[in-house]
Amino acid sequence: MSTYTPKASEIERAWHVVDAEGLVLGRLATEVASLLRGKHKPTFTPNLDTGDHVIVINAEKVVLTSNKAEKKQVYRHSGFPGGIKSRTYADLLSAKPAEAVRKSIKGMLPHTRLGAQQLSKLKVYSGDTHPHGAQAPVPYAINHARSRSAK
Repeated sequence: MSTYTPKASEIERAWHVVDAEGLVLGRLATEVASLLRGKHKPTFTPNLDTGDHVIVINAEKVVLTSNKAEKKQVYRHSGFPGGIKSRTYADLLSAKPAEAVRKSIKGMLPHTRLGAQQLSKLKVYSGDTHPHGAQAPVPYAINHARSRSAK
């Protein structure tokens, strides 16, 4: 019996909307990365892009547990000697909340061309509206709400 591998014409992609309000950033990122990779489907193949499209709304309302917002650093490098820059997650969330969520999800995808292809199916918005109504996205519920009150 041979292993089943889906053809490109057999892959069906759905659209999901994830509301990030009150969700912990890491738990949100793992669920969204799993949807982008297609791990929730029985036809999952590690070397093919079988995942769905994901729209994340309310990115500015995501929370970090403990005091990670003030202590955890986000780094970027210009490529030149001494060109490293760092800032806290609290600064990044206040300035570019959609980029903070996108960066966390990107880190949980493969760091190859396949991961870049899967990341292109991710859309992140700071507010609660998105321009993808024509694709008829279905809400996707993540049950990992923060147990303590948000600070």
